[in-house]
Amino acid sequence: MNAPALPAENTSLQRAQRQADVVRSLQAVVPAHALLWQAEDTVPYECDGLTAYRERPLVVVLPETEDQVAAVLRACHGLGVPVVARGAGTGLSGGAMPHAMGVTLSLAKFNRIVRIDPRSRTAIVQAGVRNLAISEAAAPHGLYYAPDPSSQIACTIGGNVAENSGGVHCLKYGLTLHNVLAVRGFTVEGDPVTFGGGALDATGLDLLPLVIGSEGMLAVTTEVTVKLVPKPLLARCIMASFDDIRKAGDAVASVIAAGIIPAGLEMMDKPMTAAVEDFVHAGYDLSAEAILLCESDGTPEEVEEEIGRMSAVLRQCGATAIAVSRDEAERLRFWSGRKNAFPASGRISPDYMCMDSTIPRKRLADILLAITEMEKKHGLRCANVFHAGDGNLHPLILFDANDADQLRRCELFGAEILETSVAMGGTVTGEHGVGVEKLNSMCVQFSAEENAQMFAVKRAFDTNGLLNPGKVIPTLQRCAEYGRMLVRAGALAHPELPRF
Repeated sequence: MNAPALPAENTSLQRAQRQADVVRSLQAVVPAHALLWQAEDTVPYECDGLTAYRERPLVVVLPETEDQVAAVLRACHGLGVPVVARGAGTGLSGGAMPHAMGVTLSLAKFNRIVRIDPRSRTAIVQAGVRNLAISEAAAPHGLYYAPDPSSQIACTIGGNVAENSGGVHCLKYGLTLHNVLAVRGFTVEGDPVTFGGGALDATGLDLLPLVIGSEGMLAVTTEVTVKLVPKPLLARCIMASFDDIRKAGDAVASVIAAGIIPAGLEMMDKPMTAAVEDFVHAGYDLSAEAILLCESDGTPEEVEEEIGRMSAVLRQCGATAIAVSRDEAERLRFWSGRKNAFPASGRISPDYMCMDSTIPRKRLADILLAITEMEKKHGLRCANVFHAGDGNLHPLILFDANDADQLRRCELFGAEILETSVAMGGTVTGEHGVGVEKLNSMCVQFSAEENAQMFAVKRAFDTNGLLNPGKVIPTLQRCAEYGRMLVRAGALAHPELPRF
């Protein structure tokens, strides 16, 4: 039998008492200006880039030193208070959404580039350093940091580590995981911990791949050592138009099948092309059903040869128009639309929810055509832009969060995209993480036993579940409830998938 719900006034009293206890404890370890708890000060932290879900934190703390981070974690652990680490808040899955009875630990003041070492081609940076700032600091040495999320002007390296972020050039240069050598930070108890290092191999268990992409559930990151790569002598971009979605999808698979690994291989459908062209005027073909951006970089000779090979494949696959950037300004203009896809979508809709599933490249056309049918079913528009070379989709479902019914339909639409992606042999996330957005979809992809194993890893680092609780790994009860929700009129949407 469930305990009766507490009256609202009792809940408010509990929150106020807990807040007073936390503030009193944290005032002993950080300066007064580093603590925020008044409503008007904490509201800006109530969500990340996934604005559909909001929660006001109990307290926000902005430490300035590692000693303060350790002290905050020790204090919260002693009180049994949840802690949610936060970077720039650009995440798109609700990974940094606060806990109502917890502390939001902002790493915003950890914004120092500790060292650039051009000889070892590495950089040591604090967690709050912006992604793009690393490349800007390395530029005088002819180096840069390869992973380039669309939000790279604002997103931080700590957040990139949490989500294992990628970007338009991740096809050739890899995700955050492939470009990070070491992560330093603190456990939930406030103890210092380092994952990875400068050696070619790890001593003992290699836990670096485990912490990268762990969404703040295992440790709080304060410092990261990243790899730097030489800036290519030349980069050129092909912009190819297609009059059919399937032809464009097949072209992506054909480029990779030809043994070509472009520096970037991106795709936009017609609605997204129209949105970004109206915003940045990149010169996109508005009559095309889909546009591919295919980039080659390297020496001038390498680029010329690869551009020729890619152009030939694209023509064979039915490209109706092909343009190749003539100079750096034109290359950047081609990419400007892709890089501004999200803000362009914000201009044509009050809100959008960006999905992040992956599928086999050969199924690109299938998923896009399926999404078109879902638009009709759920009565909402969807614009598509994605890392086509990796099969990493970013459908942007357009809706109005102030309309409860639209939000409900948007959630159903997003869940169906993720479930269909799994049915096609894919996964529910590629680089944005699970957060709170994809908790239900994790029940579709993983069995109860697999989720239990993930919980076991979580408990090994955080026995009491205080770091970013209620995210990423669904409970068995949640999966059971979601399984019942999927049954519609006595039939399952995808009977081939496991149920709970």
